[in-house]
Amino acid sequence: MDENSQHTPGAGHEETDINVWAVGKFAVALALVAAAALFLLVGLFRYFFRAKGPPAGRSQVAASEPVKAFPQPQLQQSEVLDLKAVRAAEDQVLNSYAWIDPEKGVVRIPIDRAMDLLVERGLPVRAGEVK
Repeated sequence: MDENSQHTPGAGHEETDINVWAVGKFAVALALVAAAALFLLVGLFRYFFRAKGPPAGRSQVAASEPVKAFPQPQLQQSEVLDLKAVRAAEDQVLNSYAWIDPEKGVVRIPIDRAMDLLVERGLPVRAGEVK
């Protein structure tokens, strides 16, 4: 028998690439560690639940007064009404007169009136500039 007759191309498999026993041992060890971690966590949750107990009255407070039960920020209860309130407040600011700084004589005027004044008076021009 010569060397070429023992190793024909395409026959068999490579036996030196992987150690099947090492991979199998690792898989079994990984499964055991995962199971141990699961049991430890279940025991830890049970210990904490017994030590502290369930939250007292939390569900009753949340059902009766949701605003007092949860801290800020809270989810909106009625988005449409909230948006209407915001827009109404903006419209009130944009369409009303108010003092911004009385000492300096700065006031807020409605947008329509400001545009009319701008058309009447024109834009301010610095001295020395040519129109």
